[in-house]
Amino acid sequence: MKKELNSLGLNKSPSDTKVVVAMSGGVDSSTVAGIMKKEGYQVLGVTLKLYDDGKEVAKSKQCCSGQDIMDAKRVANKLDINHKILYYQNKFREGVIDNFIDSYLKGETPIPCVQCNRTVKFNDLFSEAKNLNADVLVTGHYVKSITNNNITEMYRAVDENRDQSYFLFNTTREQLNFLRFPLGKYYKHETRKIARELELNVAEKPDSQDICFVPNGDYVSVIEKFRPNSFKKGNIRNMSDKVIGVHEGIVNFTIGQRRGIKVSDKIPLYVIDIIPDKNEIIVGPKDELLKKEIKLKDINFLVDKENFNNEIYVKIRSTGRLIRSKLNLSKNSGKLKLFENEQGISPGQACVFYSKDNLGFKVLGGGWITKN
Repeated sequence: MKKELNSLGLNKSPSDTKVVVAMSGGVDSSTVAGIMKKEGYQVLGVTLKLYDDGKEVAKSKQCCSGQDIMDAKRVANKLDINHKILYYQNKFREGVIDNFIDSYLKGETPIPCVQCNRTVKFNDLFSEAKNLNADVLVTGHYVKSITNNNITEMYRAVDENRDQSYFLFNTTREQLNFLRFPLGKYYKHETRKIARELELNVAEKPDSQDICFVPNGDYVSVIEKFRPNSFKKGNIRNMSDKVIGVHEGIVNFTIGQRRGIKVSDKIPLYVIDIIPDKNEIIVGPKDELLKKEIKLKDINFLVDKENFNNEIYVKIRSTGRLIRSKLNLSKNSGKLKLFENEQGISPGQACVFYSKDNLGFKVLGGGWITKN
């Protein structure tokens, strides 16, 4: 007789299913570990040490800090599950921090959380979980995953305000089939309720808000620390190519920025373009930010390309709206035609694709916004 699928979509009993849970020390991943333990799975919690904050306890609202590692250890002890710490500082520096700085130096606006997921979390941790003979790798991301016949598809979370599918578009199909996201069906208040029921010490812990290696959102200080010679003065030009000011370094600017330009005009000025080869900033009125076409590179596909023959929905920033669009593909690059104007579109940002069906908005993949 065929076994019924367990809650992770596998034909095994929970007691025969080995689960690795990525535990960051926050309420979400801690609750996931608790859910897995309560359902009878063999649970191993793994926490990544990603950077050296220079303090035993980080005071800012950052993830993966010293405090978070201690919290994860306490949760593991409370749940009576095995727990290990992986020291990935060098991998994180090379795969995430260096990429982050290089992107700014090229006049882009990077998304380090996508790079972190693509590299250390869903590449190195994926390999580690496989080496541990785990059946699945479970995380606390707010993404809905549906597994049938060992094929997993990713959907936007029920809690749209917490949905993290934008940050996971670069997951490979192999990784996605190995990943599970139990919180995709919950709202945040429900997660905290479960944490309280499990008597976890992190039940009321505030959510992390800062990028882990960017204290208080001050990314410029990070570049100053790692690349102090990156700040070179250059010209600020208007849309008529006239020099109207001088900047202290292109890394201080992002597309769509208004504050901090330090150039006055009759109308508010915004950063329209960044020209790294000339070390120049182009500024102009807000209308110049509007676009209806986006060029994309390094597209990652989570479904067959035939799915892109029809109209799709896209997100061009994590907090952005879904925009109806049509994608014209050329191998792993393409041009995206938006059916509505959008502004503040910056190279280095991600554009994530969705389609809608009776289960919600399915993630089809995504690509990186580029000028060329």
